[in-house]
Amino acid sequence: MTSQTTHDDDDDDGAPPIPKGAKNYMTPAGFERLNAELRQLWDVERPRIVEVVSWAAGNGDRSENGDYLYGKKRLREIDRRVRFLTKRLEIAEVVDPKLQTRRDQVFFGATVTYERESGAEVTVTIVGIDEADMERGEISWISPIARALLKAHVDDEVEVRTPAGRETIAVLEIRYPG
Repeated sequence: MTSQTTHDDDDDDGAPPIPKGAKNYMTPAGFERLNAELRQLWDVERPRIVEVVSWAAGNGDRSENGDYLYGKKRLREIDRRVRFLTKRLEIAEVVDPKLQTRRDQVFFGATVTYERESGAEVTVTIVGIDEADMERGEISWISPIARALLKAHVDDEVEVRTPAGRETIAVLEIRYPG
């Protein structure tokens, strides 16, 4: 069991694990982004690196051959990412937020504006674990803020547990695409 866990950890690519028993929810856009990355790695980048490694291997001494050594390292990185993406896409459950009928409540795919205790307004979109990107305001559905917001309505106050402690936030707006 330990060796399997270690092997799986090698393929995790630094991404947060999917909670045991949870589904790998993903938006259609996130699913397509990961699929596009997988296709790019497999169809474009990997063949190009294989070609460089093959060429470099034919140049003799591999121990000091930078193209060969870098190429082999890059191939391992690509293969690890391909394994990770393949596993995550195979278990993905695509949820289209455009189809949400209960638009008065926070569910997966919602864009929520809330007010922090400091008075600052923050807008986030709740997305899948593998598509979260704070720079775009996209947070994972398993994050503390998303968990606190799920099932809330406008004007609800919810408590968020953060590393800095507990904070009460107020839901100001809930939107869904479409």
